[in-house]
Amino acid sequence: MEKAKVYFTKEITPESLMKIYEALGRTLDGKVAVKISTGEPGGHNFLQPALIGDLVKSLNGTIVESCTAYSGKRLEPKDHWKAIEDHGFLAIAPCDILDEFEDMEIPVKGGFHLKTNIIGKHFENYNSMLVLSHFKGHAMGGFGGALKNMSIGIASTAGKTHIHTAGKTSDHKIIWKNTAKQDDFLESMADACRSVVDYMGAENILYINIANRLSVDCDCDSHPAEPEMGDLGIFASLDPVALDCACYDAVKNSPDAGKAALIERMDSRHGIHTVEAGEKLGLGTTNYEIVTIS
Repeated sequence: MEKAKVYFTKEITPESLMKIYEALGRTLDGKVAVKISTGEPGGHNFLQPALIGDLVKSLNGTIVESCTAYSGKRLEPKDHWKAIEDHGFLAIAPCDILDEFEDMEIPVKGGFHLKTNIIGKHFENYNSMLVLSHFKGHAMGGFGGALKNMSIGIASTAGKTHIHTAGKTSDHKIIWKNTAKQDDFLESMADACRSVVDYMGAENILYINIANRLSVDCDCDSHPAEPEMGDLGIFASLDPVALDCACYDAVKNSPDAGKAALIERMDSRHGIHTVEAGEKLGLGTTNYEIVTIS
């Protein structure tokens, strides 16, 4: 298989973000969704509006999010809207909570565990999407990048529960009584990604991971640990599997002595298995080359 290109720049600025998007060489047409994590109130590692604002505006994009499946300040839409505003996203672009009013199911073809994925009905209003992810650790997934942002991130409250339980239930009130085996959960994230790509069309989705503020904890954590290693840079690809694999490898291969905590978090949760599962489902390849841009 031909190697996937993963573009990289060490510079993390609005200008370098624009350049790496342009390096992908593909235009997002129609109504563009920009999928980010708006961040749990109390946390501070989420992608900052000042960093992403120029790119979002250049795409005439709408920032899209979905509600959580855990108790917090983003479970209910009214609270989530406050978080979106307080974190500065309404000031840079239109925003949309995909599952604010209604869910819909989309099929999972050939998945490991899921037959359908449950997402917010507003998703049907978009023609293309930039999956703009903060690469960092995660308490359950090991790490969060493009694949997590496209699966758990797009899934509605019911859909998140469906993924976390590998299809056992969509009732978020009993999610923690029905948690799946770890690899089943990771494979279910890959299942959900497969459904989103099939629904939107692979040619209509681009992926960028910003590897800064590399905490072991996700932006869904209201009290995340401070990062122990330095920023790596921005990575971008047409291939979400190659992109997440490249970021994982970049942490592993970093000379930064502070990487140990993040590596332990990623590997203790078998985080790379989501990438492996995504490759098996035909979402991309772990055979990639880094193309550095200035």
